[in-house]
Amino acid sequence: MAARPPANDDTDDEPTVVTFGIAAVEEFLDGADFSYPVDRQTVVDTTGDPEIPVDTSGRTLALSKALERTEQRRYESRRDLLNALHPVFEDARQSGSGGIVGFVRSLIPSF
Repeated sequence: MAARPPANDDTDDEPTVVTFGIAAVEEFLDGADFSYPVDRQTVVDTTGDPEIPVDTSGRTLALSKALERTEQRRYESRRDLLNALHPVFEDARQSGSGGIVGFVRSLIPSF
């Protein structure tokens, strides 16, 4: 995912796009030199275990921790890796502080 940060009236520059979640993972994978199938440790070693932004508020999750949460040790393709990571980052994003709205949502059971 990606979102534009709040506008800054002090400059005439184009706003910077903040990349987070799976979109941010993809950026790190683009720079990694490994082939599929790949194991979890190779992904971590090759990417340098980056802190991946979870949302626009600046929260992050280490790639190694996210991979551990997938409960997979091996990924057959890039799509397989991203599909495994997607729910992990979505859960991390939704479990954020979220202010009062997040608090109220946490009180309501999901069906």
